[in-house]
Amino acid sequence: MAVLRSQIGKHDTRVFTYKGEPVTRANNHAWRKALVRAGIENFRWHDLRHTWASWHIQNGTPVNVLQELGGWSEVNMVRRYAHLSSEHLSGYAGNSKLGTNWLHAQKSPESENRYRA
Repeated sequence: MAVLRSQIGKHDTRVFTYKGEPVTRANNHAWRKALVRAGIENFRWHDLRHTWASWHIQNGTPVNVLQELGGWSEVNMVRRYAHLSSEHLSGYAGNSKLGTNWLHAQKSPESENRYRA
């Protein structure tokens, strides 16, 4: 993130530049050498789109807004790209506990008749 932030202001519209000009080709020898120097393995440019969309969703961007930002025509594509962290699940993880409602349902005459058939 520090490297990306350091690029702010170097170009009006592009993040990645070389000598003040936008980088238009990325899968070349210089790029692959940079990946090796940075210790990055199995990198695909497409992964950045997943990361970008996931960060948006995790920070509260509504799905319909993200759909427009990402240029997706179908909402199912947004869901394919945008992944929530597991933290959003923690509030629901205990919902499968046996509660008193379940215990009463098991002892009701309706439930006993249902299992005798």
